Amino acid sequence: MATSGTSSFNLDFDDLIYEAYERCGIQARTGYDMKTAARSLNLLFSEWANRGLNLWTIEERSLNLVTGTHEYTLPADTSNVLSAVVRTGSGQSQQDIVIDRISRAEYLHLPNKTTQARPAQYYVQRTITPLLYVYPSPDASNSYQFRYYAIRRIQDVGAYGNTADVSFRFLPCLAAGLAYYLALKKAPDRIQILKALYEEEFARAAAEDRDTASVFLVPNAFR
Repeated sequence: MATSGTSSFNLDFDDLIYEAYERCGIQARTGYDMKTAARSLNLLFSEWANRGLNLWTIEERSLNLVTGTHEYTLPADTSNVLSAVVRTGSGQSQQDIVIDRISRAEYLHLPNKTTQARPAQYYVQRTITPLLYVYPSPDASNSYQFRYYAIRRIQDVGAYGNTADVSFRFLPCLAAGLAYYLALKKAPDRIQILKALYEEEFARAAAEDRDTASVFLVPNAFR
C-alpha cells in the first residue's frame, strides 16, 4: 500500500475555525462567527506568550550600537531577550563577547550611564515599545554589534486563508484551544470537557517543545 510521500499538512484559519466550531457542536454560518473566532485566536496567541517559551518564536537578531548611545528601541514584536553577546570585528577577527543582563534596579543604580567603553551589561525594559539599555555606552575604539536571541510575538491571524504562525506540533493544541475559547461564548455545556482537552494538548506539546542538548553532571569531589 502506497503512502502519500508528503508531510506538509497544515490548516488555514478557515479550516481551523470550522474544526473548532464542530468541536463545540455548532457550525459557523455568518461573517460574525468567523470574526469572533479570529478575535479569540489572537487572544489565544497572547495567552501562549504567558505560558512559557515557544521555541519557534526565538529569532537571532542584531543591532548596531552607536558611539555614546546607551538607549535603543527594539522591534515592536519583541517579547523578551533570552541571551546576548557583543560582537566586535568581522571575518577571521570576529569575536563574540558575553554581555550580562541586569535588572531595572541594577541599571538605575549605575552612577554614570554615559561612561564610554565596550558594553558589558544590558537591561531590557519590557514596555509596550521595548527598549534596550547598554552599559557602558559604546566608545569609538571599535564597532560594536549587539547580537541577541529574541522571543517574538506570534503573528496575528490576518486573512482567513493564512496559516497559523505555529509549529505543526501545536496544531492539535491550537484547535483545542480555539474550541475552548469559542465554547465560553457559544457552547457553555462543553466548556469543561474542551478546557480539559486543551490543557492536555498544550501540556503534551509544551513538553516536546524543548532543547535536546546533552547535559553532563559531575559529582562534587571536594567534600
